[in-house]
Amino acid sequence: MTPVLIAIIVLLAAALAGLGLYHRGVLRRRPALAAPDPESRRILFPFMGSALSQRALDAALRLARAERATLMPVFLARVPLTLPLDSPLPRQAAVCLPLQEAIEHRAAAYGVPVDARVERGRTYRHALRQTIATERFERIVMAAATDGGPGFGPDDVAWLLATAPGEIIVLRPGAEDQQLRPSPPRPRRAGISGRSGAPARERDPVPS
Repeated sequence: MTPVLIAIIVLLAAALAGLGLYHRGVLRRRPALAAPDPESRRILFPFMGSALSQRALDAALRLARAERATLMPVFLARVPLTLPLDSPLPRQAAVCLPLQEAIEHRAAAYGVPVDARVERGRTYRHALRQTIATERFERIVMAAATDGGPGFGPDDVAWLLATAPGEIIVLRPGAEDQQLRPSPPRPRRAGISGRSGAPARERDPVPS
């Protein structure tokens, strides 16, 4: 083996070692999503539509971090009367899944565990009623709709205040609030499961 070949091999080995150390450092710096504790306090964060208030989400995450609670984002899926309530909803999944991924990414930066849900109903209020009846939580954090933005209207907020247990925090986004919107859907994910309250990452190829 010639000295030139030996030198090339040594340089390649050093480069590979340095690349491995770099990737390990990147992985260590990347925030990891904490695992939810079934015994921890839970903060319900309902949302619907194609966007959500980043200000409301950040408020829920700050509260969850302070209380060492689990954030439970629930996507409210509206099922038309022409379909069975347990029908798969791939079109809504194309919005729901990227939004839940964005929530998880933001929660990882706060160090807050996430236990995401999908709840279905004939209306958003019906889906929210189902959530309240079946899920355990201590607080609700929600965004009020203003100027056509994402969130709940005054009637829904009043109904929730009169119906839901626990503490309810309603945030009215200001002009500086940013809307968190989904990225284009990935083709490998096809739909929301037909089971009420099921995680939103199940495959279901049947179109709505």
